Amino acid sequence: MSTTPTPTPTPTPALTPAALHRLVQEGRAPRLLDVRTPGEFRTAHVPGSHNVPLNTLIEHRAELLPHLDEDVVLVCRSGQRAARAQKALAAAGLPGPRVLEGGIVAWETAGSPVERGPERWDMERQVRLVAGSVVLATGLAGVFVPGAHLIGTAIGGGLVHAALSNSCAMGVLLSGLPYNRGPRTDVRTVIAGLRSAS
Repeated sequence: MSTTPTPTPTPTPALTPAALHRLVQEGRAPRLLDVRTPGEFRTAHVPGSHNVPLNTLIEHRAELLPHLDEDVVLVCRSGQRAARAQKALAAAGLPGPRVLEGGIVAWETAGSPVERGPERWDMERQVRLVAGSVVLATGLAGVFVPGAHLIGTAIGGGLVHAALSNSCAMGVLLSGLPYNRGPRTDVRTVIAGLRSAS
């Protein structure tokens, strides 16, 4: 007896900043979920978007699903976290969530409107600072302490792995710092915001 393999759902094509801007101007804006940390969201976000950090979205996707439809666009800094959110929602049964191509960076570069709050460093810049500082410090310490440079080598290996796997353990760790967390995201507040925007 032969079995037909279950087809793997193809990801919905990304939405360009120009296409999203056009939809907003025409009054047909999709529901926008920004999956960055609350700190990143407060710094700059697309007007009308809801902040649902990636870890909150993954943990509470079953609760969020009834309040979402196929007309959802996921936003992050560059598109990587939004792509992970897209997979999580698709696996939970929501067909068709799209990713804002290039994230908030591309949105801003295109000259589209942004709501701004207090300026803070984005996650990528924080990762570069921490990784660079560790490599520099262990490289200098290696002059006096044999083997200290191996810590910097491990950080370099971690960055290579992050690039190849499209994930970042250091970014996950840094997102837990009070600087990035901001107020704790309450899923009930998020759901209430999604309901009121319906």
